[in-house]
Amino acid sequence: MKNIKIITIVGARPQFIKAAVVSRAIISFNSRHRLSTDNQQLITEIIIHTGQHYDQNMSVVFFREMQIPEPAYNLDINGLDHGAMTGQMLEKIEQVLLKEKPDLVLVYGDTNSTLAGALAAKKLHIKVAHVEAGLRSFNLNMPEEINRILVDRISDILFCPTETAVNNLKKEGYPNIINHESRTTNHQLIVNVGDVMYDAVLFYEKNAIQSELEVDLKKTPFILVTLHRAENTDDSKRLKSIFDAFIEISGDMPVILPLHPRTRKKLQLLEHNYLDIIPKTLCLIPPVSYLEMIWLLKNCRLIMTDSGGLQKEAFFFKKPCITLREETEWIELVENKYNFIAGYESSDIILNYQKIKNIQFNFSKKPYGKGNAGELIVEHIYRYFGLLILSKYNK
Repeated sequence: MKNIKIITIVGARPQFIKAAVVSRAIISFNSRHRLSTDNQQLITEIIIHTGQHYDQNMSVVFFREMQIPEPAYNLDINGLDHGAMTGQMLEKIEQVLLKEKPDLVLVYGDTNSTLAGALAAKKLHIKVAHVEAGLRSFNLNMPEEINRILVDRISDILFCPTETAVNNLKKEGYPNIINHESRTTNHQLIVNVGDVMYDAVLFYEKNAIQSELEVDLKKTPFILVTLHRAENTDDSKRLKSIFDAFIEISGDMPVILPLHPRTRKKLQLLEHNYLDIIPKTLCLIPPVSYLEMIWLLKNCRLIMTDSGGLQKEAFFFKKPCITLREETEWIELVENKYNFIAGYESSDIILNYQKIKNIQFNFSKKPYGKGNAGELIVEHIYRYFGLLILSKYNK
C-alpha cells in the first residue's frame, strides 16, 4: 500500500491547536491500518513551523500541551509587514517542498503562513488541502479574509467546518463536488467534516489548568475577554471605546483579560495611558496557555472577544459570546442567538452585556459536527488518493 507524505504548515497559535487534532488522527489512523508484515505507516507527516507568531509560551503549548510531533522545520519568520512576511515564507517553504517532495500540503485557517504554504505548493503542482475552508466575514479590509479566499480558490481539497461554509463556496461558483466518486482530475473536493476545534475541546478539556490569579475565580462569576485584532488595537478611538466599556462592565462583574502584547503596547500609546487607570475589577493578566484558557472558558459566565476561534469555543463550553467586531464568520452562532455582534462602540457593548448577562441559554444545537473532524480529514485524504473506503467515522 502506498505511503502518503503530508507537509503540515502552521505559524500561529490557533493553527497549532487545529494541527494537533489532525496529527493525533494521523497517528491513530496509522495504528489502526498499519500493515502487520512490515509495520509500514500509511501516512507520514512533516510539520513546518513558519515562526509567524513565535514566543516561548507558544513553544511550550506546541510541544508539551498539544502532544504532537516536534516540527521538522522552524523557519523563524516573524515581525515583518504582510508582504515581506508572506514573501519570505513562500521562498523558504518552497525550498522545503523541493527537498521533501510531499504528496500533499495541509494548511489551516487564514494566516499569512496558510497563504504562503498554499501558493508554494500549487506552483510546484503539489496537492493542497485547506482546513476551515469556506469561511467568510465578507470584510475585505481584513487580511484574513483575503488569505482564506485565495487559499480556497487554489486548494484541491476543501475541508469545511459547517454547512454554511459549504454553501458559501457554492455561491461563489465552486463545483458542487461533495463525494469522491464524482471527482475528476480538475475538480476540487468539498467536504463538511465538522470543526477541528470541537475535537480539540473534547480532547483537552480534562487537562484544563487553573491560572494563578489574585482573584478566586471558582467563587466569583467573571467575564473572559480577549482583544487582539488590528482593526481594534490599531485604531485609538476604537481601542479607547472598547476599554471604556470593559471598565464600566467590570464594575458590575469582574473581567479577566489575558492581554496580547500588541494590545498592551497600543494602550500605552493612548493619550492617557490606560494601564494607569484600569480598576482592579478589570484584571489584565499575561497571555495564558491553551490549557489555562480552557479552564477560564469552563468557569466564566460569558465571553467578549474579537477572536474568531474563541467565539466557537464559547459555544463549545455553553457560554454566550459578545463579539467585538461588526461581522463574524460564524454566522450560525448569531442566527441561533448564542453570539451577539456588538462592534466597538462602548454603548453597544454595554447594551449587549446588560441584555444577556442573566439569560439562561439552551445550547442544544450542533452545527460543528460530532467531534470527529480530525478522523474524517485523515480518511478523506487517504481516500482522495484512491486508497481507502471511508470507515465508521463517516456513518
